[in-house]
Amino acid sequence: MGRAVDDAASVEFHAFFERHYTELSRLAHLLTGEPDTADDLAADALLALWHRWDRVRAADHPVAYARGVVANLARTRIRSAVRERRRIALFWSQREENTENPDIPGVVDVQEALRRLPFRKRACVVLRHAFDLSEKDTALALGVSVGTVKSQTSKGMAELQRLLGTRGVPQRMHATLGAPRRSPAVEGVRTGEGGGRDR
Repeated sequence: MGRAVDDAASVEFHAFFERHYTELSRLAHLLTGEPDTADDLAADALLALWHRWDRVRAADHPVAYARGVVANLARTRIRSAVRERRRIALFWSQREENTENPDIPGVVDVQEALRRLPFRKRACVVLRHAFDLSEKDTALALGVSVGTVKSQTSKGMAELQRLLGTRGVPQRMHATLGAPRRSPAVEGVRTGEGGGRDR
């Protein structure tokens, strides 16, 4: 009996893996900005899911649970990378030249601009516009309220508009993030509104 349950769980997890691995890898890529490590991060997330598969399969929204695991792993990786960059910067600080105006917002592409957003804003923007999730589903994946999603998405899109310039932001967002279709939420960037299906 136990063997049959184990086999059923294995088959179920394998189907989940095949169905969602690509999506989770893409989410990791957009959250971290690191295409070379996105697959590894997605694999780590799925390994963690397998170790607690009984809990995941019993969840009301297993995919949202998986997205939350990816988001947490991405946040940890980003924090680690920031600490490493600070150590390197400190080590080389005496050899650096003072540079004014190092970045020009008008030439920053979407992914570079995304990396400049605080993690929660970035996660809300990515899930809402790259994955076309509703505000409710985004809140579920990140473990925050719908109100937080609305606020963070609106602020994140306003910041992207500032970095990228007003002209063509919705089109550039869709072209880079690969959103499946134009949504009212993305159009709201022109006015700084969050928009979305849960209004």
